[in-house]
Amino acid sequence: MSDSSTSLSLDFLLPGDPQTLTGGYIYDRRILDGLSALGWTVRVRTLDASFPFPTAAALDHASATLEGIAPGGVVVIDGLALGAMPELIERHAARLRLVAVIHHPLSRETGLGTQDREALEQSERRALSHVDRVIVTSQWTMRRLADDGVPAERIRVVMPGTDPAPLAQGSTETPLKLLCVATLTPRKGHAVLFDALAQLLNRPWHLDCIGSLSRDIATAEALQRQITRSRLTRRVNLVGEVTPEALEGYYASADLFVLASYLEGYGMAHAEALAHGLPMVTTSAGAVSETVPANAALFVPPGDRGALARALATVLDDSAVRENLAHGARLARETLPTWTQASALFDAELKAFL
Repeated sequence: MSDSSTSLSLDFLLPGDPQTLTGGYIYDRRILDGLSALGWTVRVRTLDASFPFPTAAALDHASATLEGIAPGGVVVIDGLALGAMPELIERHAARLRLVAVIHHPLSRETGLGTQDREALEQSERRALSHVDRVIVTSQWTMRRLADDGVPAERIRVVMPGTDPAPLAQGSTETPLKLLCVATLTPRKGHAVLFDALAQLLNRPWHLDCIGSLSRDIATAEALQRQITRSRLTRRVNLVGEVTPEALEGYYASADLFVLASYLEGYGMAHAEALAHGLPMVTTSAGAVSETVPANAALFVPPGDRGALARALATVLDDSAVRENLAHGARLARETLPTWTQASALFDAELKAFL
């Protein structure tokens, strides 16, 4: 246990560009900023972007990084890397105090083949068996890891925070403005969303999709072809990444938030939509139905194009439904945790085993 004279210091290992605009990276950055404000000395150590399928060179670099940390050091490792290097975690478990941050189990990522899924499940379970603490972003992820054999007493939940935001004002004229905020990857379900919307061309709507077009170029190109094939060119705009200030503008003018994810370990974009008081149509994937209350959204099963089209039609056709869901979102925004609260809880969990 630490005392007041103990220097608070940690190394944080994560793969790829720490400035990546996805929920997991945003969570890591905001928590680290919060820990710094609470007196921690934080050293960010960047690993190779090839994780969770690291090259031999990536593993060599990760090994050298861990070996360069003094014995007894607190090391927080993002799950995107940790679960893919169990041998290194085993090797350093006795000399370092290791903390895993798991956004969702690696093996539950969309699009994996059976062999990759099984390999990731085994390697992540093996790695997690050697860490001192496992921090997850939702109760849903905690239950999944417990189901996978991680002792529940070693798992702690630190949900993401949300910044205070102005209420969306919505569009001032038709068409209704739909907003989707998600990197264009298979897990986010854009193809399902576009298929559902193609059934609703007789209704006035326009969709802006905010999210990286370069993180998964093959998926982005396939979605652009789908838009053309489905006669959605004038209806769907793949905007790409935007600045936080520009994103606020999209939220301000939106009437409805939509996201057809196959899996969410928390749903940070959903929480951000709630912070703006937006009604939503979304899937019940992963932790979404825990993050978003039932009175703020219409939920459909992941991958169900027909159900998604029907839910969208209901909300597009009935302003009273939209207003009822918006009222639920406005109530929920008052209960969302802040990043200050999230960082304080993360801080407490780290200090609990020092």
